[in-house]
Amino acid sequence: MDAQEFRKDFLENVKAEAAATGEGSCASFVEYMAQYLVEAEVLPDFNSSFYTNTSGRKKYRVDGYALDEFDFTMNLIIADYDGIDERTLTKSVANNDFLRLALFVDQALTSSLYKEIEMSTPCADLVDMLRSYRDRIRKYRLIIFTDAEMSGSITALDNLVICGVEAECQIWDIDRLYRVCSSDLGRQDIEINFRDYTGEGIPCLEASSAATAEYNSYLCIIPGEVLADIYDKYGSQLLEGNVRSFLSTKVAVNKKIRETILRNPSMFFAYNNGVSATAKEVEIESTEKGNFIIGARDFQIINGGQTTASLSNTRYKDRADLRGIYVQMKLTEIDESDPDRSTELIRNISRSSNSQNKVSDADFFATHPFHVRIEQFSRRIFAPAEAGAQYETKWFYERARGQYLQAQMRLTPAKKKQFALQNPKNKVITKTDLAKVRNTWSGYPQIVSKGAQTNFMKFAELIGEVWAEKDYVFNERYFTESVALMILFKHLEAMIPKQSWYEQGYRANIVTYSISLLRLLIKRQFKDMDLDLQGIWQRQSVPDIISKVLEDISEQVFRKITDPSRQTINVTQWCKRDACWKSVQEIDIRLPASFTSVLISKAEKKTAESEAKQDQRIISGAEAQTSVLAYNAEQWRKLSEFAAQKKMLSPDEMTALRYACQIPNKIPSPYQSQRLLGLLERVFAEGFKF
Repeated sequence: MDAQEFRKDFLENVKAEAAATGEGSCASFVEYMAQYLVEAEVLPDFNSSFYTNTSGRKKYRVDGYALDEFDFTMNLIIADYDGIDERTLTKSVANNDFLRLALFVDQALTSSLYKEIEMSTPCADLVDMLRSYRDRIRKYRLIIFTDAEMSGSITALDNLVICGVEAECQIWDIDRLYRVCSSDLGRQDIEINFRDYTGEGIPCLEASSAATAEYNSYLCIIPGEVLADIYDKYGSQLLEGNVRSFLSTKVAVNKKIRETILRNPSMFFAYNNGVSATAKEVEIESTEKGNFIIGARDFQIINGGQTTASLSNTRYKDRADLRGIYVQMKLTEIDESDPDRSTELIRNISRSSNSQNKVSDADFFATHPFHVRIEQFSRRIFAPAEAGAQYETKWFYERARGQYLQAQMRLTPAKKKQFALQNPKNKVITKTDLAKVRNTWSGYPQIVSKGAQTNFMKFAELIGEVWAEKDYVFNERYFTESVALMILFKHLEAMIPKQSWYEQGYRANIVTYSISLLRLLIKRQFKDMDLDLQGIWQRQSVPDIISKVLEDISEQVFRKITDPSRQTINVTQWCKRDACWKSVQEIDIRLPASFTSVLISKAEKKTAESEAKQDQRIISGAEAQTSVLAYNAEQWRKLSEFAAQKKMLSPDEMTALRYACQIPNKIPSPYQSQRLLGLLERVFAEGFKF
C-alpha cells in the first residue's frame, strides 16, 4: 500500500465511521486520526471536545485534547477538514488555525468562558482542566489535523506563547501519518542533533571491546542543561514506553536528586547513577579533542528517566542553575537489520537496567510471547462468514503499529485486493484495543477511562501474572472471545450516537462502563451463567436482545456519570475514579428472563475452557520441542556442564538434559522441553553462551 492508497483507504474509513455513528465526518476524521497517533505514541490519549465561538471579531475553536500527566504537556487539537480532494493547507491558514486554538486557551483562562459552557460537557471538562492545571502545565502543543496536503511553503512553524507558557505548533496530515505507520518502528522517530544543544556534541568513548554484531556502546558525559533541554522539547516521548508508564505512577521529581541539584550541584556526577539510552543510529565525529556524538536517531532513555525529569522539573519549578552539572550516559546503538530482534534487545536492556525497579515483564514491547501468540491466532483463524457474505475473513492483530500497512507494501494489486478482502480494515485489532475490551470485561472501566497507556500497563500487569504460571490460558478460545468483545464494543460505539438522550460526549466512558455493568448484572442475576461470547463469535454480530439491554444500560450509565451530585465536577476525571465505578454498580436493571438465550452455563463454559487449555498445552509442548531441537546434542552437553558446575539443576532438569544430550537418537518430551527452555533462560542470565 502506497501513500495514495493509504490516503484513499483512510478517508473511506472516515466516511464509513461517520455513516455508522451519525457523528459527522469531521468528528470521525479527528477521532480516527487521534487513534493512530495514540498508537504511535505521539499522543498519550485523546478526548473529543468540539467547541467554537467568537470573541469580538475573532473566532476560536477546539476539537479535542490530551493532557500528558507525566510531563504536563497539554495537547490541543483543531481540525482542518472538508473532505475535498486536491486541497492545499497554506501557511496563512495554518497560522490562523493555531491562533484560534491559542485564543480558546486564553478565553478559558482569562474570561468567563467556564460559566458560558454547559456543565457536564466535554468542553466544560477541558476548560476545568486548563484552569485547574494552569500552574502545572509546562507546555502547550497545538496540533492541526488536516485532510489537505501541506503547502511547500510550510518548512518550519514558529512557536507561540499563551499566558506566558510556550506553545509548540504541529501539523499532522495524512501523508505524515502514512510515513509513521509505514516505518519499521510504527511510531515517530526522535532524531536529535546534539549540536543544537552544545557546540561540539557529546564527548564519548567507544566501548569497542564490548561491541557485537547486534550493538555498539558508547560511554558519554552529557551536560545536565542539555539533558533538560532535550526533555523540555520531547517530554515523555523521550522515555521508552515501559519506563514512562512505570515512572508515571511515581513522583516525577526525586527529592534526593532535587536536593543535590539545588544544594550540591558539583557533586551531582559523583552521586547520580547516570542515564542509559538506546538509539538505532549514532553519528560520531572525530576531532583533535576526541570523539563526539553529534546525532542520534530513535533516541530513547531506558533507565534514568527520573534523573532526566528531575533536572528539567527542578530547573522549571525552582529556577535551578544546571551549569556545572554533568551526567554519565551509556548509549547503546542497536543494529536494526532485524526489527523484531532489535526490539527484543531493547526490551532486555530495559528490563536489566530497571531490575531494581518493579517494571512488569509483560511490557509495551511487541515481541512479548503473549502478543506473538495472539498474532499467530489472528493469522490462522478464519471468522465465520457474516450473514449474506460468500467468504470468510480474519481479525488482524497488530502486535506492532504499522503491521497491517506493511503487510501490503510488497503485494501486487491483485494480491492487495485479496488481502483486503480477507483482512478488512474494520477488523484490525491493536494491542490497546485488546487491553481496552479485556479490562472492561474484567471489571475495570475506571482504569480503561484513564487512557490507553495507563490501561495497557494494567493489562500488562494482569497478563504477566497469569502468563508466568499458566500461559495455556491464552488459547484459541481466548482469542475468539476477545474478538467477540471487540464486536460488542464496536456495536455499542455505533449505537450510542443514535440514542435520543446522547449529547455528543463521553461515548468511550459510556461504552466501557456499560459493558462492565452488563457483565456485573449477569453475575448478580444469573449466578451460574455468563454471556455466551462464542455465540457472538459465531454470528459475528450482536443479538437483538443484547442490543436492547445495552440501550437501557447505556442510558442509565450516562445519567449516572453525569449526575449533578457526583463527587467530582469534571466528568472525564470522575470516570477515572474507583468511586465512579462504585456508583455505577448501584444501577439496578432487571434483565429479562429471555436473556438466558444468550447465556452459557458456567459448567459448560468450564468444560470448553478446559478443552481449549489442553489443546494449547499440546501446541505449546510441540513448540517447545521444536525450540529444543534447534540446538544439537553437543550444545546441550556444554550447557549441562555449565549448569552442573553452577549447581542450577533440579532432578527433572537433569533427566530432561540426559535426553537432550542424545538428540536426535532420543528426543525430550513436551514437558521436558518446556523445562529445558526455562533452564536455558536461567543459564543465559548467568552468562552462559553456546
